[in-house]
Amino acid sequence: MIITETPFRMSFFGGGTDMEDFFREYGGAVLSTTFDKYCYVNVRHLPRFFDYSTELSYSKTERVTDVEQIQHPAIRNAMKMLDMHELRLTYEADLPARSGLGTSSSFAVGMLNAFYALKGKYADKKKLADEAIYLERELCQEAGGWQDQIAAAYGGLNRINFNADGYEVCPVIISPERKKRLNNNLLMFFTGFTRFSSDVQKQNAIGKADKVIQLKEMLSLVDDAERLLTDRDSDLDEFGRLLDHTWKLKRQTGSAVSTSNIDNLYEKGMKAGALGGKLLGAGGGGFLVFYVQPEKQERVKLAMEDLMYIPFEFEDSGTRVIHYTPEIYIPKE
Repeated sequence: MIITETPFRMSFFGGGTDMEDFFREYGGAVLSTTFDKYCYVNVRHLPRFFDYSTELSYSKTERVTDVEQIQHPAIRNAMKMLDMHELRLTYEADLPARSGLGTSSSFAVGMLNAFYALKGKYADKKKLADEAIYLERELCQEAGGWQDQIAAAYGGLNRINFNADGYEVCPVIISPERKKRLNNNLLMFFTGFTRFSSDVQKQNAIGKADKVIQLKEMLSLVDDAERLLTDRDSDLDEFGRLLDHTWKLKRQTGSAVSTSNIDNLYEKGMKAGALGGKLLGAGGGGFLVFYVQPEKQERVKLAMEDLMYIPFEFEDSGTRVIHYTPEIYIPKE
């Protein structure tokens, strides 16, 4: 039996510039972190006592006799890609899917990690990120960028650069005290609205040429944000104000990014004392994160009292195998 633990990510700056059709031409970069909310993938070989050969448990249960019968596209394609058979796979998570935290990519990375471990093979973080990108973007044909898979695999607070040759992961070097202060100044709330990121991306693809100006400016903010974090003499509160700036730019990149309900919630948070914030992910729902100075946090929490508050801590591990019991598996003839 194998159990993997894979973190969710919080993207601060540069979201949208990780789309391949953009960064191949203009370059791209994102500033993001993973935090201590995870998805867990449990995989083992299914004993041959049943009239089905594979059992899957996620938001629904599937029992099939052939991999081609699997409805979940990521599981079906991953099993075919790595030649996996006769599995029992269980998925569970600390936070809901379709909520702007890269949950589907965390699942893809964690599942691939579990599959390799079940085969008795080690897959490094780059291999897991690359194969999760290939799985979701090519095999499953889901619209979206590359940042989620990379963040889930590597973990930590990183700047991820994208160019015509691919990507590089650059950890943001920041003192533990400054990093802790940043963590403490961020408040996260669940809006209650969930959506498929790929659907939002497809809607926002309309009028794509008009988005290039905004995306280029959002890309430039990654440099500004990284400088604010790494320069100990910089006022960290400027990070919050920069979040407000990037959120306003993000809203201009597609009609599906925000809604009147989201806009009203954001405005309430700002009026209560937040310096800035943004909706996490492609847009349309999920989690709102605000940057709030300590003395104003209770006022912001009160303004958001209708939403669920989610405390969190940054994490650095990325995907990992947390339980490993090797199995003797002899494939059927």
